[in-house]
Amino acid sequence: MSVVVVAYESGPLLRDCLASLKAQTVAAEVILVDNASTDGAAEAAAKADPSVVFIRNAENLGFAAAVNQGARAAEGRWLALLNPDAMAEPDWLEKLLAAAADNPAVKSFGCRQLLAEDTSRLDGLGDVMAAAGFPFRGGYLQPDPGPMAAGEAFSACGGAMLIDRALFLEMGGFDERLFCYCEDVDLGYRLRLRGEPTLIVPDAVVRHVGGTASGGPRSDFAVFHGTRNRLWIFVKDTPPVLFWLTLPVHLLATALLFARHATRGELASPWRGFKAGLKDLHIALDARREAQAQRKVGSLEIARAMTWNPLDLFGRRVVIRPRRPTRPAGA
Repeated sequence: MSVVVVAYESGPLLRDCLASLKAQTVAAEVILVDNASTDGAAEAAAKADPSVVFIRNAENLGFAAAVNQGARAAEGRWLALLNPDAMAEPDWLEKLLAAAADNPAVKSFGCRQLLAEDTSRLDGLGDVMAAAGFPFRGGYLQPDPGPMAAGEAFSACGGAMLIDRALFLEMGGFDERLFCYCEDVDLGYRLRLRGEPTLIVPDAVVRHVGGTASGGPRSDFAVFHGTRNRLWIFVKDTPPVLFWLTLPVHLLATALLFARHATRGELASPWRGFKAGLKDLHIALDARREAQAQRKVGSLEIARAMTWNPLDLFGRRVVIRPRRPTRPAGA
């Protein structure tokens, strides 16, 4: 069992994150990858606990590349990811591993993320893919629904998840071309294309501080990368029939989102991200050939894993469904 934590200017929160891993009810190898931080928090944490495997990069390689580094260095069969501003409940890993034992055909798991500032509200309960090709964190900032059964979501949030390490490495890990933001959705989408479901385990809980818990605007950096990567993932991962069916809806949803940004005076960053995505669309097209070559299920199976209710997207609703068998490859 290995856990990878990627740090970048994480400050004192990193100490709390690693302390929560030290307090887990099951033993785990902890790998800390630092992306050229200048705050000294990662070095201090590694010095305080010699059992932590410490990897320091000379430059910021991005979240995707840093996680891949950690995965290659890990030794456990299962690979867990935890953000440096998240604190896991003591039985977090135990609950995830129990779900893996109870569901041997499943190799990817997500969990319940609560806002650290207000644990009565969700930071997320599985990632959802709207039919327009817009991913969102299910239940973000909504009241915690309380006890519920495990079920399938479109993908797991990379800030707190568990995956079979061999499968992760076989798939090439996170797509480093994305740098950061939406790389977890891309991974979950590629798993879906291979017929691999993602199970959300609500009993496994982390508390996440994050940067937008107040509901305020995201940074220009986050909006730029999120906008660019959303376009690339739509082009890269959407299977053929579904791609042409939903392309007009995707473009309309993008236009509506830009109009909303404009009313808030926030159009510069998403517009730069969209233009960058179009300028380097060849990157997404190259990645599409790779992703679709691995596809084992058809458009219908992917469509069934999405939400077609626009109210789910607008309300950031939790969308978790009972497990079901996948359909054979098709269109």
